[in-house]
Amino acid sequence: MSSSSEASPGNWIVGSYTGSSDGVRITIATFVGVAWYNVIELIVLIFLTFKRYQGPYFWSLLISSIGILPYSIGYLMKFFALTSATWVPVTLLTVGWWTMVTGQSFVLYSRLHLVHENQRVLRMVKGMIIMNIFLLHVPTTVLTYAANFSGSRAAIAGYDIMEKIQLTGFCVQEVIISSLYMWETNRMLQLSSDLRSRKTVMQLLAVNVSCILMDLALMVIEFMNFYIYQTTLKATLYSIKLKLEIAVLGKLVYIAHRHVWRSSFTEAHGQYPSFVDPTRLVGDYRHPESTGTSQGSKGYATGLEGIDCDYEIH
Repeated sequence: MSSSSEASPGNWIVGSYTGSSDGVRITIATFVGVAWYNVIELIVLIFLTFKRYQGPYFWSLLISSIGILPYSIGYLMKFFALTSATWVPVTLLTVGWWTMVTGQSFVLYSRLHLVHENQRVLRMVKGMIIMNIFLLHVPTTVLTYAANFSGSRAAIAGYDIMEKIQLTGFCVQEVIISSLYMWETNRMLQLSSDLRSRKTVMQLLAVNVSCILMDLALMVIEFMNFYIYQTTLKATLYSIKLKLEIAVLGKLVYIAHRHVWRSSFTEAHGQYPSFVDPTRLVGDYRHPESTGTSQGSKGYATGLEGIDCDYEIH
């Protein structure tokens, strides 16, 4: 896609890649191959990491990971013309796109309560995700089918515009959720004097910044009209973001349990956060040194016995 005409999204919305560049074909195959490898590893890690296969975080993480497969397979079939049935790749990539993108947002939302206890904010975030399903997913899907089955210039131009709008919209959505994490983790960093905790918070901030940069990179590629690169790279980047989720959650749970729910208890004069089951607390909550040492915290007395969490920290 060296020329501007070859880079135009309209050239590849309908039909397969008909250019002569082997580099483009290799790039497509590489992005898809890396995404598949990451998905297989993700599925294995999810089932090995969670001790209970239930809860919104588990299901959103699993569904979002699995969604990468039909998404990338759909684009592989489309760009390499592996079938003459247009509806097959279009349906695969559409279903995969829905589950992969919105699934990722629900993954972020499902663990937001670990650092943010404001129920109004949590409801607003959930409402934003649901609203964007109708504002971004639905019209993009309609235009995708219209462009591929009618082939009209109006449908292709409409899809071109909507593709940029939805990519920007979902990027803003994930930036908002990630910013909430960074705001709260930064507050933890300021309140913490423990060296290990400060190091962990810095790692959490770095991961969230990395995810935002990935979203921005996709936007830049899309607005440069490198449609093939944007759509196939997206599968790879989303698989990387989900792998970072596995790495982040253990650290996030550790930090949240050591800082957020303790400070909340103090500030609320005995009101426990929503993710703490008071009936399962061991010892005196206000004197954590009297509780048993949590196996997951490797020697730190955190009172994790009172946390009802589906995630098993290794």
